Amino acid sequence: MKRAATPLAMVTGVLVIITTLAGIAFAGPHFSDWATAQKVDEIAGNSTEVNTPSLDGCPIQSPDGLSLYMASNRPRFVGDSRTDLDIWVAHRATQASPWGAPQNLGEPVNSLADDFCPTPIRGGDLFFVSREALPGACGMGDIYLAHSDHKGGFREPQHLACGPAGPNSALDEQGPSYVQVEGVSLLYFSSGPDIYVSEKTGGSFGPAASVAELNTASSDIQPNLRKDGLEVVFASNRRAGTDQDIYVATRASIDDPFSGPVMLSGAVNTTDKNETRPSLSWDAQTLHFGRTPGPEGSTDIYVTTRDKL
Repeated sequence: MKRAATPLAMVTGVLVIITTLAGIAFAGPHFSDWATAQKVDEIAGNSTEVNTPSLDGCPIQSPDGLSLYMASNRPRFVGDSRTDLDIWVAHRATQASPWGAPQNLGEPVNSLADDFCPTPIRGGDLFFVSREALPGACGMGDIYLAHSDHKGGFREPQHLACGPAGPNSALDEQGPSYVQVEGVSLLYFSSGPDIYVSEKTGGSFGPAASVAELNTASSDIQPNLRKDGLEVVFASNRRAGTDQDIYVATRASIDDPFSGPVMLSGAVNTTDKNETRPSLSWDAQTLHFGRTPGPEGSTDIYVTTRDKL
């Protein structure tokens, strides 16, 4: 005959359940698997100009979901012969509306050098990377912050400090991702082949610290974090072969290390192309990324979605 549970056993069981549920809630929302990725301009209603025969990549939505920023070396006007990257932005009226044709962001953000990896944040400001060889530049590509002028444009970009005091280095910085959680402001990015984080204190971003649990001997680049800081997606070529894939890692709290990264499924990644610069929407239910080579250009923009469970 099965023995009845003792009061102590019942209490212990309840505590285990409560602890488990608390851990799940603390780790943030749960989602379905990602759907099969689609080329953005092939989704009904979206402008056919989102992708072009040129390089179109580094896609990311604004927090309100009404703007889609990207980097592209498409001609700026008929007869344009420049091939450097500029930052472009497409708009839509509502989150259910289609994307319009991208427009060049212009000065003071864009320059005569490569300007890429745009990252819009709440309040209308914009992080981005530029390879413009300005006085005080640290190296190949540095992270800048352009504040909104609240008139639809931007003020003169501010260059983040060089290391060891700041996050920029002599290497190529890419994929800035800004999160504010529990009173802490963190800027994640890649420098060379590794992922780093810089904390903002006293109004400026401090030294770069390696996010060791995400890095390998391979190229691990272009991180993007969910708004609560508990999920990160990034590109890596750690899988056998040379193409980059998108990986994901999670953690229970902002103070914990990330779990071991897992490669996203074949609904997102391919075996013979590069998937690059992934970015999560504000609600984390949409993922944009670049795929190289694209069927239309050297890199095309793709999107996939998932449901919140």
